[in-house]
Amino acid sequence: MPDLIRLLPDHVANQIAAGEVVQRPASVVKELLENSVDSGATHILLVVKDAGRTLVQVTDDGAGMSPTDARACFERHATSKIRLADDLATIRTKGFRGEALASIAAIAQVELKTRERDQELGTRVLIEGSRVHVQEPIAGPTGTTIAVRSIFYNVPARRQFLKSDGVEMKHVMDEFHRVALAHPEIGFQLIHNEHEEFNMPAGSERQRIVHLFGRKYDERLVPVDEATEFVRITGFVGKPEFAKRSRGEQYFFVNRRFIRSNYLEHAVRKAYDELVSRENFPSWFLFIDLDPAQIDINIHPTKTEIKFRDDRTVYAIVHAAVRRALGRFNIVPSLDFEPEPAILAAFAGSQPSATPPRETTPGWRPQELGAFSAPPRRSSEGWQQLFDVGTGMPTTAPEMPSPKEDAPRIMPSREHEGVPGERPVFQLHGTYIMAQLRSGFMVVDQQRAHERILYERNLKLLEQGAGMSQTELFPRHVELNAADLALVQDVLPELRSMGFDLELFGGRTVQVNGMPAEAAEDDPTRLLEQLLEQLKHEKSSLRNERHHVLARGMARSMAIRPGRVLGTQEMHDLIDRLFACAMPYHTPGGKPTLITFGLNDLNERFER
Repeated sequence: MPDLIRLLPDHVANQIAAGEVVQRPASVVKELLENSVDSGATHILLVVKDAGRTLVQVTDDGAGMSPTDARACFERHATSKIRLADDLATIRTKGFRGEALASIAAIAQVELKTRERDQELGTRVLIEGSRVHVQEPIAGPTGTTIAVRSIFYNVPARRQFLKSDGVEMKHVMDEFHRVALAHPEIGFQLIHNEHEEFNMPAGSERQRIVHLFGRKYDERLVPVDEATEFVRITGFVGKPEFAKRSRGEQYFFVNRRFIRSNYLEHAVRKAYDELVSRENFPSWFLFIDLDPAQIDINIHPTKTEIKFRDDRTVYAIVHAAVRRALGRFNIVPSLDFEPEPAILAAFAGSQPSATPPRETTPGWRPQELGAFSAPPRRSSEGWQQLFDVGTGMPTTAPEMPSPKEDAPRIMPSREHEGVPGERPVFQLHGTYIMAQLRSGFMVVDQQRAHERILYERNLKLLEQGAGMSQTELFPRHVELNAADLALVQDVLPELRSMGFDLELFGGRTVQVNGMPAEAAEDDPTRLLEQLLEQLKHEKSSLRNERHHVLARGMARSMAIRPGRVLGTQEMHDLIDRLFACAMPYHTPGGKPTLITFGLNDLNERFER
């Protein structure tokens, strides 16, 4: 029987290994940026074309490489970071395995230009599919430029699995953000398809966050700074009222390396207990510095997961640091400079306390939306005809999810008594509208009812493409981050259909010339941000159900909030418009808009 086991050729082995390191163009961006950081660069330029499919190029002013190193860096397990296994306990650099460039060269066309500071000539290396085609001396500036072209050109099956340019560029932006946030002392520049997305000088951590996410973040950040003999926690957390429904601005850095950690995320979320609802996500940018011997970063090919030798202590200190920062913001500045009790408990070996601050800040301030102006108020006869007056039950029952046993039954409302102008209604706690029925009463959730009304209205506007817009007396400008600006550009025709009069003003600024008629008094910045959060939260269905997602997101963003006091006429309008909807009983998300109570229920409670 012939031998079956044989060694793979190097170029095949490299292509297989590349599958662990290079998953998409963003993986190339990450590895090249980290190499430039390790080179001691003070300025790094990233150039991307077609979201990285055509070109990913990184230029730095770092130390450069000798001709020998320029060739050797493309060999597997060739590294300048470690010599012995014990060196892994002291690693502070980004890369150390020596796999990145070898993996990239196996699935792309790579050109390297580099020159050391004390040399007159540099080196150019051209390599494709792990095979070196050119190595020659050249003249050039100090530092290194690596251009990666036609990623997966020799692995077409992998190339077909890449997503759209918008999705791939989002991943590129994520990797750029992570490296740029970790190193504010380095200037970063990003150019995509010959358009400059970022040009950030060296600065502080706060300045870097503002440069990346917009000036509005300057007022949203709460500083965190706790130091012990074991670990130091610095950075910023977001104020509770600016928490969002989607993830995206949660960053942990351990020794300036971005990591993911559900364990540490739990520590931060625990500090926000009673300040932020579970479905919302606060922002945080936390830098954890400790002895490299206390962590193991060699457990994942991309090195985004690590193990702590004493994870309970790290958990306790992170939780305490965030809680202390939120306490200073939410209550009063403290004059007590003693360490947080949870930190002392961690070092004493006891279970740290995870009690969040007891006081919270007001999370929402009502915005005057004005009367419900469109469409015009309809008569109650339309929805009353849905019900059989003799039996008090609807002729056609709508489909509704089965309620929980301990929850009030959700039933179609019965016919109102009297003529529309005489219907008794009143508002309860600025949240619910109570209306009398022939056989009991109905309770309407005003926010959910308005959301259903706006959802169906927005759907019609998107189909017709003729939304009413109220022109602003003075155009207003909204600054967005790069990802949000790309999303706005993608859905701009639909936004205009719903009544937004928007135009790109330059840079990452959008000019608002007009607002939807029902939101004319609302803040355009708040409305756009909330809409974009809804879109990002439901991005999985955006491509196939764009109109429904947009209509639902706009409805949630524009719906009146609890605490909005309504007049009698406004309450009548809201109820009439609700029952003019195709499905008045539930929000677009399936939550009930109203519940009814019969007189029999009341009689039973009073034991009649």
